[in-house]
Amino acid sequence: MIYYRIFSKIYERAAKEMCSDCVGFIKKGSKILDLGCGSGIVGKAFQGFFEVELFGVDIEDRRIINLPFQIFDGIRLPFPEKSFDTVLINYVLHHAQDPISLLKEAKRITRDKLIIFEDLPEDILSKIICRLHGVSYSKFFKNPDKTFFRSEKEWEEVFEKIGLKVLFKKRVSSFPIKQQFILGA
Repeated sequence: MIYYRIFSKIYERAAKEMCSDCVGFIKKGSKILDLGCGSGIVGKAFQGFFEVELFGVDIEDRRIINLPFQIFDGIRLPFPEKSFDTVLINYVLHHAQDPISLLKEAKRITRDKLIIFEDLPEDILSKIICRLHGVSYSKFFKNPDKTFFRSEKEWEEVFEKIGLKVLFKKRVSSFPIKQQFILGA
């Protein structure tokens, strides 16, 4: 995909920062699912940084990086319970048709934790950026589905409702507002 090739250096730099933000939460040799892996750039960075076994899934194959991969329907993850030590969900939930069901599926297939990075519409500027992100994503990827962004408080209510415990959270960017959640399954 041309979009990922054009912006690959930006994605690679962001992936390194994300890896640094996860030190202490991922063990060497773990088995990780990159849910909504997109280009594969972030998953490949995690694979090398943490020396883990990584598998990617997405609703379409847009990889520019070769990694083990499977297409899924966006709702039901095609793995048995407790298949992975960690599920990485990297700026995906706002694109999901049913993010709550997707989180339940991620919880079902993990033995340990979920690591989520998500954009938050917490202030007027971040709301505008989230809106622009949704529009540009629809244009670049010809995706008719609307994006839906939730606030930190709204995500925490969702996590609690489905039995995920927030173990750690960190604001990883103030402009636009980006949040990291580490959740216990």
